[in-house]
Amino acid sequence: MAENNFLTPPELAKTLVGAGVKKATLPIGKMVLLGILAGVYIGFAAHLATTVATGWSIGETAALFGLKKFFIGAVFSVGLMLVIIPGSELFTGNNLLTVALCHGKLGFGGVLRNWIPVYVANLIGSILLALVIAAGSGLLNGQVGGTAINIALGKVAASDGHNVAFFFRAICCNFLVCLAVMMAIAAKDISGKVWAIFFPIMAFVTSGFEHCVANMYFIPAGIFAKAFPGAVEASGKTTEQLAGLNWGSMWANNLIVVTLGNIVGGAIFVGVVYYFLFVRGCQCSDDS
Repeated sequence: MAENNFLTPPELAKTLVGAGVKKATLPIGKMVLLGILAGVYIGFAAHLATTVATGWSIGETAALFGLKKFFIGAVFSVGLMLVIIPGSELFTGNNLLTVALCHGKLGFGGVLRNWIPVYVANLIGSILLALVIAAGSGLLNGQVGGTAINIALGKVAASDGHNVAFFFRAICCNFLVCLAVMMAIAAKDISGKVWAIFFPIMAFVTSGFEHCVANMYFIPAGIFAKAFPGAVEASGKTTEQLAGLNWGSMWANNLIVVTLGNIVGGAIFVGVVYYFLFVRGCQCSDDS
């Protein structure tokens, strides 16, 4: 019988135990550098998505609304491909460390030893890329910059029920992201990993869900773009509206609640559930 070119669900879930232990015990310096790279990679995808979202003057019509969002989601999937295949540390994907936690191979301190440095490193990498693009490329001084401002404003503009809505969008987002990570791990060749990543990531972006690391690029890019007259003009926003786009609103109206929702979606709805389905009771070694 021919060998499968993918891991079965039980094999995959058990693999996550060993993978989680290895991630939690990485040297901090290496972990941070890998986390910065992941922030940059997701930032590249976010800038690409911003560019693709630009210029759809009729893109909000009923006929093209979904098509526009599909193309944005399709190109954004390159971010997780860059994270998974060359290798780096992404906070949202690392929410799957709860599989090893539930199996007793990690303590909660071990999980936080990975999550906290990686989260901070993802933030550094994302903002660094946004700053490089804003400061030197000229790409945010115009239509793309206007799109960056509008995307960022849409993520921080507080309204009734805003935080609740974003919390649930974030749950759905990391449910799909962690499934994409799992399927990519399960695939044994590059083409399998690419397709495994493409569909769930396209689905979460097209659906309008919220990803904290993506927002670590989207919102700073909009903040930086406010400095360019061409971007402000292209955005069509008033000075009063632009005042609401700042570092404080990034945290208060988006990143805090989105991060919490991402943890629920990835760590609990995927990690804990798959532990109970396929790992509980098995004799999994750290090298599983």
